[in-house]
Formats: sequence, structure tokens, C-alpha cells
Amino acid sequence: SNVSNVSNVSNVSHLNLCFQMQSLVMRLALLVLFLAQVVVSLGGEVRVVVQSAGSGPPVTTKHQYSSHVTLYIENEDGTKKPSGWSTRKSDGAPQDQPFAFQPGRNLIQGWTEGVLKMSEGERAFLHVPSAKGYGGSPMGSPGGAFYIPANSDLLFDIEILGKLSSEL
Repeated sequence: SNVSNVSNVSNVSHLNLCFQMQSLVMRLALLVLFLAQVVVSLGGEVRVVVQSAGSGPPVTTKHQYSSHVTLYIENEDGTKKPSGWSTRKSDGAPQDQPFAFQPGRNLIQGWTEGVLKMSEGERAFLHVPSAKGYGGSPMGSPGGAFYIPANSDLLFDIEILGKLSSEL
């Protein structure tokens, strides 16, 4: 009977240890899932890297702005490839031809999010993940004036020259 009791205690201890291990494994699995979501959300955010600070007021959705822009495709390793679209003569445009835009109107989500973190006169790199760019839709045509393959992360080299108009 004592052997039976020791055996039962041993089985209970073993089961208790198994439940504790199972609980620990579940906690670790939840932690891994949480961390994976954090990494995905960080990877999905627009990043603005200032090249030269602006001295003007912050960009808002209430105005149109003039800008110089060069668009690159950003590779996973951080290298960039020209898309073929630029408003700067120094980056391949026939002449300097500023681009007019109004945040929130007819723009990709990543552009609007990025420029709203900038000020007039500022030049910055906007790192735009595919989901906030053109997603699964290619733009332009291979061999054409410009081409952005589907699912491309984008890198805009943008300088906000100033306002074009008052509130619209």
C-alpha cells in the first residue's frame, strides 16, 4: 500500500510537472506571437529620415505643396534602385519640374503619412512599405518611363519646397 501511495504521488508530481511545462510552452508561444506582431507592425510603418531640416511650418492636409521628388524601389537589404520617376534634373529628369500635391488627396497612404511628419523646406527619405504604397499592383511598365513592380517597398527622396495655395 505504501508502494502504491508513493507511485500515486510520483504520478501526480509527474502530471503536475507536465502541466507546468505545458503552461510554460503556451506562454512562450503567446510571447512569440506577440513579438511577431510587433515586428510586422514596425516593418509596416512609414519611416521618415531627415536629410536636411526645414525651417518652415509643418505640412498639413489643408494646403497644396510644391516638392522635388525622386522615387526608388527599396530592396530588402536596404539598397535602392531608381524607379525612373524624378522631378530633379540631377536625378535624371529633363529639367527641374516640381511636383504639386495635397496630403490626403489622390496619394498613396505612405506618402501622406510621411509628408505629414515633415516641415516646409525639409528634405527627407520616406521609407514606405508596400502595403502603404501600391501593394500588389504594379505601376508603369517595364522598359517604360517608370516602373514599380507589384509588392515593392518604396523610398521617396522628397524636399518640400513650400505651399502652393491656402486652404482648399
